[in-house]
Amino acid sequence: MAERVRVKVCGVTTVADALACAAAGVDAIGLNFVPESPRFLDDLALARRIVEALPRSIVSVAVVADPTAAEASALLAATGVGCLQLHGEEPPALVARFLPHAYKALRVADAQDVARADDYPGDYLLVDARVEGRLGGTGQRVDPTLVEPLARRRKLTLAGGLTPENVARAIAAVRPYAVDVASGVEPAGAPRRKDLAAVRDFVAEVRRASER
Repeated sequence: MAERVRVKVCGVTTVADALACAAAGVDAIGLNFVPESPRFLDDLALARRIVEALPRSIVSVAVVADPTAAEASALLAATGVGCLQLHGEEPPALVARFLPHAYKALRVADAQDVARADDYPGDYLLVDARVEGRLGGTGQRVDPTLVEPLARRRKLTLAGGLTPENVARAIAAVRPYAVDVASGVEPAGAPRRKDLAAVRDFVAEVRRASER
């Protein structure tokens, strides 16, 4: 592949897990501020400690859903997070308001969902599986044939059901700019922690796939 695929580990809730993920070679850490998520981080002081502990080379991302511009600005100021991942039904104008440090996450189940990508500004875009009643983190896969064309014209982050066992195949099918993992590197029944051996395996598989 022409360019190394980046790795984002999402749903980190502790300083220790964040530092271990950084040591494993990830490029970005996601902190989830969606109350309905099992990975919801409701302690803004802890979020700031996580962000401040990370090496400068690691991008910190706040996962949010349907904030107002004022709420998003306040979250960035309180936590020091570097980027917003807008995972709700935000209008394109809200994404534009925070560019270049924001991108839209689209939940995809069909071609109509993919077509919505053209409504949103910015170079970056994330796609996750659409599961009714859930915003993400479901472990469900995205159909690669639906989103591969997006990866040719946007810096696409592929999320949804990725694991150390399947991420290389997903990269070969979609050729994304980055991959995003949460449940695929968590211990069974413990969505607020990361299985650090699985994180290391995931990063290694992404690196190998990037070299092909």
